[in-house]
Amino acid sequence: MDKKRSLMVISIILVLAMALFLVMGWGAFLGSSSSHTDVSSEVIVSAAASLTESFTEVERKFEDTHPDIDIILNLAGSGTLRMQIEAGAPIDVFASASQKHMDLLGSEDLIYADTRHDFAENSLVMIVPRSSENTIRSLEDLEDVSITKIAIGDPEIAPVGRYTKGALEAASLWDDVSGKLIYAESVKQVLVYVGSGEVDAGFVYMTDAMASDMDKIEVVAQIPVSTSISYPIAVVSSSDEREASQEFIDYVISDEGKGIFVKYGFSVMDDN
Repeated sequence: MDKKRSLMVISIILVLAMALFLVMGWGAFLGSSSSHTDVSSEVIVSAAASLTESFTEVERKFEDTHPDIDIILNLAGSGTLRMQIEAGAPIDVFASASQKHMDLLGSEDLIYADTRHDFAENSLVMIVPRSSENTIRSLEDLEDVSITKIAIGDPEIAPVGRYTKGALEAASLWDDVSGKLIYAESVKQVLVYVGSGEVDAGFVYMTDAMASDMDKIEVVAQIPVSTSISYPIAVVSSSDEREASQEFIDYVISDEGKGIFVKYGFSVMDDN
């Protein structure tokens, strides 16, 4: 009798445990579904690769104060992102590392001109693998015959590459080093090449160097550029979420937004 009673009690406990699990699981599912319905707008933000760290924090803090808006980041080289917009990709906001790409979209009426703002500035630096034994410390050192591979962004699609090309041309070095150049799609790819020791040197933005593994790379020189490395942002004219997109831009150019960019090594601009 005791044995049967014990088995019955165990069976009841198991049934109750299973019922509790099902109720809790269903409740969690309902809770998840309910929170998802709180989001009324999804805004796809295409941003230059050099904005990866700063915009990731911007996304998180913006969503904390705007729970009804879900920001979806699309990060790549500015030229690649511009071509996606020109091809009709469903993008709401574009943040470029180059005025050129934003100007091209503006000339094609693919952005709302009245939503365009410059919000940050960067600087160009030359980096080398920390494990390297070469003695590169200036642009002129790149002419040395022992230097055979230099990584730069592709000037056609990556603004960092165009700034680099301009700096090398200004120093009358472009023709001398062009045969040594390894083109990358974005500044992040340049960092990979240098950090892994695949190249002798590379050119990146200061902010990307600061955010990278400094055990693998070394900043050896800040490179003068002829034009300011400024970042514009605007709402894409095909966006179905213009109001929510404008709210995101307003946050980017706000004092709180500027504080985030300063944290990551940018200079901020007062184009409000």
